[in-house]
Amino acid sequence: MRELVFALEYEPGRNRVADALADHPDARVRSLSVHATDDHLWRVDHTAGTPAALDAVKAAFLDGDYYADCLSTRDCGADQRTRVLDHTGDALVLYTDWEPTPACASVPHIARDHLGESVLFETRHEGRHYTWRLIHSGEGDVGEFFDALRDAVGDAARTELLRTASVSGASGGSGGSAEADLPPEQAAALRAAVEHGYYESPRDIDVGGLADHLDVPRSTLTYRLRRAEEQLAKNHVAEERVVDARPTSE
Repeated sequence: MRELVFALEYEPGRNRVADALADHPDARVRSLSVHATDDHLWRVDHTAGTPAALDAVKAAFLDGDYYADCLSTRDCGADQRTRVLDHTGDALVLYTDWEPTPACASVPHIARDHLGESVLFETRHEGRHYTWRLIHSGEGDVGEFFDALRDAVGDAARTELLRTASVSGASGGSGGSAEADLPPEQAAALRAAVEHGYYESPRDIDVGGLADHLDVPRSTLTYRLRRAEEQLAKNHVAEERVVDARPTSE
């Protein structure tokens, strides 16, 4: 199995959800489920943020021009339905199903054409940065996939390859996610830092460049990264103490 991670960074005015998130930098949208066939696409998305951010994202989904991953630069005549499954003070869950037309293109459908039908999708959308993580068999042609993707996106967004690698088996452990313990804005900052090489040696990007990319003040990003690193370090030490405290078998 192979992992493929890439991002679409939308230009202003080319994606209503990206515009809404750019206006609310602390908000993020992540997919809970994405499924596609040749003639259909279903997805469930979870949005975290302030009440104003949730209202803006909901309006973008409900009023947007086939946001559910249609990459067409014109009205393709697709039939899309979006329903609100849950809306609380700090969370919004939306269900979308979409039937493409011959004029439509989408990441899942392009992936099916070039990487095979058995592809798993995960997405995260923060600001104008829309990140896709694909798990596929490795038998398709990634180069052809990216060529088709760039053709479909056109000048609406910049396409950035973040990672491609083999997928190893789970390593075991407590089964929890360290990122799940972090506030959404800290998790988003940490994830972006990893994806853009901030923790590489030497670094591929400095904190100023990363702050510009995320469209947040440098001081804000530095604060979020430090708090996230502090929490992860404390979690790691706490887990080691639990392991050390376990009784050993005779």
